[in-house]
Amino acid sequence: MIRYLESQIEEVRNSMYSAYLHNPDIEKVLTISQELDVLLNQLIKLKANSV
Repeated sequence: MIRYLESQIEEVRNSMYSAYLHNPDIEKVLTISQELDVLLNQLIKLKANSV
């Protein structure tokens, strides 16, 4: 599960960077950033529970 989340995080991070480079529309980048935040929080919780 951790590897899956890490993979998802990398995909969303790349998507956010690409969106910024091609059209730095703040709304689109912000939406993707919020999605990334959710995934990062899930990963942190998952890692904390596996200790």
